[in-house]
Amino acid sequence: MPDTKPSGLSESSLGAIAYITVVPAIFFLAIAPYNKSAYVRFHAWQSTCLFVMAFIVSAILSFFPMYTLLVGAVVMGLSSIVWLVWILISLWCAVRALNGKRLKLWLIGSWAESQSNK
Repeated sequence: MPDTKPSGLSESSLGAIAYITVVPAIFFLAIAPYNKSAYVRFHAWQSTCLFVMAFIVSAILSFFPMYTLLVGAVVMGLSSIVWLVWILISLWCAVRALNGKRLKLWLIGSWAESQSNK
């Protein structure tokens, strides 16, 4: 793993930045100097998949009927928990990436790894 990229950031820093939001992850997958590194691609793919999964679960929760105040409060609470878990997992992955490690998440880690090796 080379120490630095043309931007002056190390691959481990770029891997950690991919977990900030889905925007840098997609940027790293699309732009030439960043998408050449399998390490950066792995973290960018995993971050993107993690965001998509959290978005889908939150969207599914929003389709539940909110006939009463109690049901609405429970659904909003569950949706908030989904996003809190997404933030915590993203932070955990970012710290691991910053330390040069690949933390393969359940369900999406193997897929992200296969995508990064293409």
